[in-house]
Amino acid sequence: MEMRRPSNFTFPKQLKDRILFTIGVLIIYRIGVQIPTPGVNRSAVMEAFSQRGGGVFGLLNTFTGGALEQFSILALGIIPYITASIIFQLLQTGVPYLEQLKKEGESGRKKINQYTRYATVLLAIFQSYGLSKGFFNDESIISISYFSFIPFQFFTIMTLTAGSCILMWLGEQINDKGVGNGASLLIFAGIAAGIPQGTMNLWSIVQKGELSGGFALSLVLFMILIVAVIIFLETGQRRIPVQYSQRALSNKQASAQMSHLPLKLNFAGVIPPIFASSLLLFPSTIAQFTQAEWAQKLQESFSLTGSLFNILFVVLIIFLCFFYTEAVFNPKEMADNLKKNGGFIPGIRAGQNTSNYVKKVLDRLTVAGAIYLSIVCVMPNILIDQFKVPFYFGGTSLLILVGVALDTAQQIQSHLLTARYEGMVKGVRIKSRRVRF
Repeated sequence: MEMRRPSNFTFPKQLKDRILFTIGVLIIYRIGVQIPTPGVNRSAVMEAFSQRGGGVFGLLNTFTGGALEQFSILALGIIPYITASIIFQLLQTGVPYLEQLKKEGESGRKKINQYTRYATVLLAIFQSYGLSKGFFNDESIISISYFSFIPFQFFTIMTLTAGSCILMWLGEQINDKGVGNGASLLIFAGIAAGIPQGTMNLWSIVQKGELSGGFALSLVLFMILIVAVIIFLETGQRRIPVQYSQRALSNKQASAQMSHLPLKLNFAGVIPPIFASSLLLFPSTIAQFTQAEWAQKLQESFSLTGSLFNILFVVLIIFLCFFYTEAVFNPKEMADNLKKNGGFIPGIRAGQNTSNYVKKVLDRLTVAGAIYLSIVCVMPNILIDQFKVPFYFGGTSLLILVGVALDTAQQIQSHLLTARYEGMVKGVRIKSRRVRF
């Protein structure tokens, strides 16, 4: 009997190490969430957050996996780093110096990353000062005996800033030695950490009779359907055919002269809903700290179920979708690159006509993507207002969960394809040596 050789298409050890490293970092992150800031009364913090935990603070608490409501050393989460990264990504299209650094390749990217780290520290200091001065400015929270010689605000700012920098470093370690985008995975872990508690709350509500079992089951099935729709639309692409002239190709590349330019339906990702919700929830958050009549009216007007909030939410999402797409994607630069490489879109003249055509297609996709984002993000507010759903099911959080999961799965698949290709090449070389022998 002839024994078959084991296949070369095995799960690569390097990928296993990367996955285990990523899981280890996420475990460290979740352990850090449970460590409170020194000198803080944890029970008093939880009580204060239950009274003022709406608005921007509720959104940040979701992204940090409950670290904010516990006033953990990681209360700021990875948000300062992500904010700084988005700011510099947008500035690269408007600031000539940063635009020049972007064109310098690896060296320019390192400098931009360095500036992003500096901006992260400044944002973390500003946000930690706001938390210590505004939200947690309560004597019952502070352990006076522990801070008899160190001001509470100074110690808090240093602690929270250091925690944010640690998360920034952990995210970069995932980028280098793990799988997936480190910053996105940290937010993913924070949001996913709240799923078990949300499931238990739903089960408790059903047991108490506050919600019928049939309605709860229908709600879960509806959520699964929404996840499937998000996956379908997030992976959707508009592929513009691109053809390369024979002069721009060698003989070995002749078979690959047809290609395509993939354009995503949701080019801006989750950035528009995150920024839009933060801007709209900020006024109501500030109003929580004042007892004036106008502040209370402002807070009621910007409630999550209010029509004014939802209308402005949709308008901001649409605006930010176009703004981010225009800032990041440059059709003229793409058309120039195609022309330099001997590529063209069939039926479209190279140069300005190609740029106009791509911009027209991209604008249509952006409209569809903005409508899709608006529906997903406004839907939870409608469920609360119309159907009296007793918990908040965040559309923005769901978009982040699905988007990060898809991106990580694609990177794992890329590692597997690379390993299989290397295994095939190795097998061919071994076979060639045997034939020569």
